[in-house]
Amino acid sequence: MASGVSGYAAISTRVRAMYSDLLTPQDVVRLSDAPDFSALVGALKGTPYGKYLSGLKESEMTPRRVILQIRNRLADSYSSVVQQAPEQTRPLVRQLFRYFEVGNLKAVLRSIQTVSSWNSEVALWDRVREVLFPFGSFSTIPAQAMVETGSIVSAVELLRGSPYESTMSFAMKRYSAEQNLFPLEVALDLDYWRRLWGEVKNLKGKDREMGGKLVGSLLDLNNLMWVIRYKIYHNLSEEELINYTLPFGYRVRDEDVRAIAAGTDIASVVSRIYPDLHDVNALLERPQAGLPKLEHLLKQQVMRQCVSAFIGDPFHIGLPLAYLLLSDFEIQDLVVLIEAKSSKLSDEEFRPLLLKTTLIQ
Repeated sequence: MASGVSGYAAISTRVRAMYSDLLTPQDVVRLSDAPDFSALVGALKGTPYGKYLSGLKESEMTPRRVILQIRNRLADSYSSVVQQAPEQTRPLVRQLFRYFEVGNLKAVLRSIQTVSSWNSEVALWDRVREVLFPFGSFSTIPAQAMVETGSIVSAVELLRGSPYESTMSFAMKRYSAEQNLFPLEVALDLDYWRRLWGEVKNLKGKDREMGGKLVGSLLDLNNLMWVIRYKIYHNLSEEELINYTLPFGYRVRDEDVRAIAAGTDIASVVSRIYPDLHDVNALLERPQAGLPKLEHLLKQQVMRQCVSAFIGDPFHIGLPLAYLLLSDFEIQDLVVLIEAKSSKLSDEEFRPLLLKTTLIQ
């Protein structure tokens, strides 16, 4: 596919059409007004998610199955964008999509770690596959075979030839010494974001500018929350904290990470990076409740940047990336609603967790 204006004409039109099919903030409010889980599912059937739920029998309408089905819409969106994106941007979109495969890989490893609590590997796989993102033909990991090994070491050996081979082989040295999944998961996360940022840097012109802005904002969110949580909850040394985070980003820089690692007041660093965020000190005084709220505020900022990408020049990778990120945030809201309604949570418990409703003017 050609690059430049001609290369983006078709995908820009397609993405705008897909964008118009996303739920509005008002739609999310209406869904949140559903009195219970059954009513919520009924309401979802009247949205673009309806076709993904139509095949479920009444006995299959569990929260887990509904979540799995609605995630198929996000998988379809990624597949469509990967196929239509100009050739030079496809590696970036594919790597962005791989975020969900990394999540699947973590879920597989965690399931193996707890295999002793299940009656058999078959029963375990039936349980695990219900929580895996529907990655389809894009998957590069033999998830079922890994689960059925019943061993972390044997499962990792099955990753030979996959994009995760070298990273996991190196991290296994630490795992073997500690018998803890933490170094494996950290290695996967860092490798994912390094590769993603590398794909951004491979782009040129407006693609690189918009890719850096959107992907970089998401990278910043993750990196900043990592460094804060490692500092507050895990009591890592300065060296470990630096090793377990990223030395680059869009607004969060290496010096910011190193400042927090060295003991600089966290609120002052966050306020300098995000001067429009209010009450950062108050949020960090009680981190158990405050950190999720801080993460929520940062996600809102990413969402607003995604929405603004649809204003102005449409001939860049920013539009497809913004649509995919907004689609993911929408799924996150729906997961909150599904879990809240199935658990009979009060409005006060779940409504503050919704992202999209903050876009209501």
